Amino acid sequence: MPNRKNIILIGFMGVGKGSVAREVIKISDYMSVDTDDLIESMENRTVKKIFEKEGEAYFRNLERKVSLWLENCVDNTLISTGGGFYKQKNLKSIGIVVFLNSPFDKILKRIKSHSNAAKKLKKRPLLNDLKKAKELYKERLPEYKALADIVIDVTDKSALECAKELLKKVEEHA
Repeated sequence: MPNRKNIILIGFMGVGKGSVAREVIKISDYMSVDTDDLIESMENRTVKKIFEKEGEAYFRNLERKVSLWLENCVDNTLISTGGGFYKQKNLKSIGIVVFLNSPFDKILKRIKSHSNAAKKLKKRPLLNDLKKAKELYKERLPEYKALADIVIDVTDKSALECAKELLKKVEEHA
């Protein structure tokens, strides 16, 4: 299977993967999918409900199913991933891995300053326990960096600025 012309966005929850993806598709020929949205469609329920009823192992198995489909069937697509999707073993076979990076406190500030902050926080129950969330961030940071083909620092930048930088770096990487 040839290496796909996909871009895979990884990064901590709330870093702006969805926002950057929406800007990329506005200014490029890429289509866009979100792995959590695909899973919610497959299951006809939210990620939160899947975790509550079936647990993490079940959810990670659904991510595996999605990752295999992406690898075999999807091309020229920007793929926004859930925070833990980066652990899929076939990630590099799906496309170019782009890590959206920002310090934990800036991610939190970004979410809280959003006009829809309450909904965004509710969607991410892990952020209710900031100590646990920060520990998870510290654990994942070196893993994200190790996997990334490209790193984009999104701190204090608009989604459009990040999208333009991302497309430029992807073109240079090719």
